[in-house]
Amino acid sequence: MNILIIQTAFIGDTILASHFARAVKEQYPNSSIHFFLRKGNESVIQGLTSVDKVWVWEKQGGKTRNLMNLIGEMRKYDYHAVFNLHRHFNSGLVTMMMKSPHKIGFTQNPLSLFYTKKIKHQIPHHNGAHLWHEVQRNLQLLKILKPDLEISNDPKKYKPELPIQQKNFDKVSEYTNVENYFVMAPASVWFTKAWSEHKYHELTERLATMGVVYLIGAPTDFDLCERIRKNIPHTVNLCGKLNLLDSAALMKTASRVFVNDSAPLHLASAVNAKTTAIFCSTVKDFGYFTLADDSVVIETPEKLDCRPCGLHGHKACPQMHFNCSEKIQIATVVNSIN
Repeated sequence: MNILIIQTAFIGDTILASHFARAVKEQYPNSSIHFFLRKGNESVIQGLTSVDKVWVWEKQGGKTRNLMNLIGEMRKYDYHAVFNLHRHFNSGLVTMMMKSPHKIGFTQNPLSLFYTKKIKHQIPHHNGAHLWHEVQRNLQLLKILKPDLEISNDPKKYKPELPIQQKNFDKVSEYTNVENYFVMAPASVWFTKAWSEHKYHELTERLATMGVVYLIGAPTDFDLCERIRKNIPHTVNLCGKLNLLDSAALMKTASRVFVNDSAPLHLASAVNAKTTAIFCSTVKDFGYFTLADDSVVIETPEKLDCRPCGLHGHKACPQMHFNCSEKIQIATVVNSIN
């Protein structure tokens, strides 16, 4: 029996979908799980024990042609079920074109009329008094075929997982061999989802008196992290030196991890790192908060009429004041260390 899972969104969404793959495997232990994703995200899925085959969509250099070629290859398989976790047209097209009696996804996908079963993706999603996370929203799709599946109201039971290997821990061993260290991921694709640069600089000054501070990110984040740690001892800029799995391995034994509402947050959840997540323009109610056991979401204590200003964030504050960041106090973030 072959089962296909589709998630072609950003890396954070793909990390969260790892739990869904595990849940499907648990319900269909003798099945072969296929996972369809966008190129660049495969490292967080390939190697998972629950996933047998990964289909990688190259969006550069003719994304439509590449997509249609992949669809042609995938149609050679008969899928017992296709689960589409994404809500955009292209993932809907893949779902529609597959050979399967069960095509399941969210109603917000523009091609959901071709699904056999669908359910509304709710943001925010409250189950009674309980706020649901994205992992719980995804599990609703599996419950359509497995009605006896119970979805707990405790989202921390559904941590994502990563295909981390010993080589990833070996890669960061030179950094973890200290008594006390912190990991900081200050960058974001969206300006308004990242805590202010000067705030991170002040936080780094405070943390550096308690241990080594490692700043992580993509190569393009190097200059930002250099500015943040400028003239501060006991800090190391690792941007571009660690891949995603290396970064997660570094997070695992950190005294504390500090992240925005972005992909590193979900890396930290996967390794159950002690996490402080700083939410600026977005809010916890969107359902993408940290799932680590020892974790906290810090938001401005002030009620701002402009917050949230969107689901994903903006390149600049629409109100020009960025109070959702500026009103978060350094002391509040430092006090999250226990």
